[in-house]
Amino acid sequence: MSLTHNIAAIRKNYSKQALTEDSVRPQPLEQFQVWLQEALQAEAEEATAMVLSTVSAAGRPSARVVLLKDVSPAGLTFFTNYNSRKGQELAETPFAALTFFWPALERQVRIEGKVSKAAPQHSDTYYHSRPKGSQIGAWASPQSQPIASREELEEADQAFTEQFAAVAEIPRPPFWGGYLLQPDRLEFWQGRPNRLHDRIVYELQGSTWHIVRLAP
Repeated sequence: MSLTHNIAAIRKNYSKQALTEDSVRPQPLEQFQVWLQEALQAEAEEATAMVLSTVSAAGRPSARVVLLKDVSPAGLTFFTNYNSRKGQELAETPFAALTFFWPALERQVRIEGKVSKAAPQHSDTYYHSRPKGSQIGAWASPQSQPIASREELEEADQAFTEQFAAVAEIPRPPFWGGYLLQPDRLEFWQGRPNRLHDRIVYELQGSTWHIVRLAP
């Protein structure tokens, strides 16, 4: 099967906005929050979706899309099954990269840093804020593990639904919770005409953030 379009010929000349060293905030997470808020205000599709890239102990990378659930001065938080492939890889290599892409604003953000499990209280609070069906789903799904069929998953979901039917507050599974990525490098990319894009990078050196421009 061949593609019906010549993908090598697909081009877009970015021209909506600019990014300068003088225009960015001194703290990178403040700058990220500005851009995230602008993406939300622009109603960018899935503005909180991010590509999470992890690496196994053997050095093999893997990536998937997850949802950002919190931003604070400490870092960025997402939630998942600790026994999943990403959870196992983070246990082996506690560093990761996040990538946000907002085509509506012609912007990309790349974030790198060390990852640790979120505080149990934080995981509990978020878990109990989820719809009851999602809470039960966390118990029912052995994420990333082989299963025999869709029916097996649905049967597990039904079994946990019955188990927790009379429970006022479903307990958070011990294998499910949050991760906090504490960044030490963030790159803000703004599309510009003729592929002369703006790239501003924050790098943490000691306790100080240094801002530099990169060639596109």
